[in-house]
Amino acid sequence: MRPYVVIEWNDTETEARGWLCIFNFVKGYSGGGIRMHPSVTREEVIRLAEIMAYKRNACENVCQGGAKAGIAYDYKAPDAYQVLKRFIIAMRPYIDTGLSMGSDLGTKYEDVYGIFDELGMGRPQTKSMKKNPIVAQGQENVRKLLQSKYDGWLVNDVTTGFGVAVSADEGWKQIDGTPGASVVVQGFGCVGLSCCHRLYQLGYKIVGIADANCFVYCEDGLDVPSLIQNVKPRGEMDREKFDPSWKVMPNTAWLDVPCDILVPVALEDVINEKNVDQVKAKLICEGANIPVDQKVDPILHQKGIWDIPDFIANVGAVRFFYTVTFGVIEATPEAVVGDIEDLCRRNVAKLFEKSRETGRFQRELALEIFEPTIQDEPEC
Repeated sequence: MRPYVVIEWNDTETEARGWLCIFNFVKGYSGGGIRMHPSVTREEVIRLAEIMAYKRNACENVCQGGAKAGIAYDYKAPDAYQVLKRFIIAMRPYIDTGLSMGSDLGTKYEDVYGIFDELGMGRPQTKSMKKNPIVAQGQENVRKLLQSKYDGWLVNDVTTGFGVAVSADEGWKQIDGTPGASVVVQGFGCVGLSCCHRLYQLGYKIVGIADANCFVYCEDGLDVPSLIQNVKPRGEMDREKFDPSWKVMPNTAWLDVPCDILVPVALEDVINEKNVDQVKAKLICEGANIPVDQKVDPILHQKGIWDIPDFIANVGAVRFFYTVTFGVIEATPEAVVGDIEDLCRRNVAKLFEKSRETGRFQRELALEIFEPTIQDEPEC
């Protein structure tokens, strides 16, 4: 299947460039997040949109296709919000037909939704959805849940991270199961934070965490609650609060230490042909979007390293918005989190069982199992 449409945007006031890729429509509906980072490219946005289509299927979403948007610009810049607003204005014709846009790396849901409200756009819906009372109630429930908390966290701040954590937990149980396995997490933004929190709850030993500035390591396990409590904006750890016994290294050193489970939750292609030989883990759980270059899959397979693809592991937010919007589950924080964790465990168990039966690599099988096959037209 080819992408339905790819649109390029050039900002009129800065050097920012952006792209929207709608990979497919299902029942006239599609959606995905907007990321903002200096490294964003057209090719990356297309790849992310395609993966989003796979992710919809992994979420058992029968009402929506996959899309993605990306802006090549510094999300820390003082005018980043205005750049995001101008991008949304440019993409409004598609959003107004029902293209659902949320946040991704470098953007926030509250900013995206705030711009929608500022422009009088409301929440993106197709014509059919606007006539559906279940959807109307579902979108109201989403608004309420975005302000609700679970385990002390905002619901939307844990959906993806908790899903990644239980995916890793299920994968580890499938291949080893030894209690207290060691974990290295690359990335300490919202997903990394909540993933570390849940893995810590599940009894795992987080031995290393990398953020944008450094990599911190402790063979006996880091003090995860302290790191989370003292985190700075944009997922940066507070080095002044580190234990003196911890080793602080460049943030590229996260592949230099041994661990049982490796969880990349930041940028794409961080495991690639140049560094795949450095991977020491038994299991990779992809918390970021496309963090593992598919070119290295044969090497991982040969080395006996198991991998949980991103479109299975980091489905939490996608599943949350789908199930609540369309009234699939009860609209409570407990139901949302429980449903996501059940789905992730079910998909990982199914994938690993089939991999053992066939001897085939996990991503190869997952791409078959969750392949998008529907290409509808948008509603006009």
